[in-house]
Amino acid sequence: MISTANPLLLASTSHYRKELLARLGLPFEVVAPGTDETPQPGEAPAALARRLARAKAQDVAARYPGRWVLGSDQVPAFDGRVLGKPGNREAGVAQLRACSGKAVAFHTAAALVAGAAVHEHLDTTTVRFRELTAAEIARYLDAEPAYDCAGTFKVEGLGITLFEAIDSTDPTALIGLPLIGVRRLLAQAGYGLP
Repeated sequence: MISTANPLLLASTSHYRKELLARLGLPFEVVAPGTDETPQPGEAPAALARRLARAKAQDVAARYPGRWVLGSDQVPAFDGRVLGKPGNREAGVAQLRACSGKAVAFHTAAALVAGAAVHEHLDTTTVRFRELTAAEIARYLDAEPAYDCAGTFKVEGLGITLFEAIDSTDPTALIGLPLIGVRRLLAQAGYGLP
């Protein structure tokens, strides 16, 4: 059995995931994975999220034998295609305009890996955007330029104002790490949480 005495490793470069995992009060260290995140031909968004979460954790676990490693990935799906991080204002405006009045499914996967042991979780959160005017999109991006976030919003900030509803079993999943599922994975690995 792999010991839980060593700090958990988080296979991520996301400061959002780091902040979320810190909520659980477990000691952990962050290690950047070297995972190719290119989707495979015909790969469904949920399958992509699961594969990448597992690959990130396995990449780091191979470098740190005997340690538990947590990997996570989020893949939003809109109109049957993956919705990425916009990277700039022009792409952010286009993304928000396209999502206006529509629903986007965010598939957030987590994988806890040590050696051959793999525990996995997938959460799907559906965000229903309200009808957005060009002026509202501009005001939002002026106040919170969320170009590093898939969907061009930060639900933990002003992004909440863009929605009609959020359908989810785990409110932290939309930010990038489904803590309810992660707690379950950690319990399966022997971590004691309140």
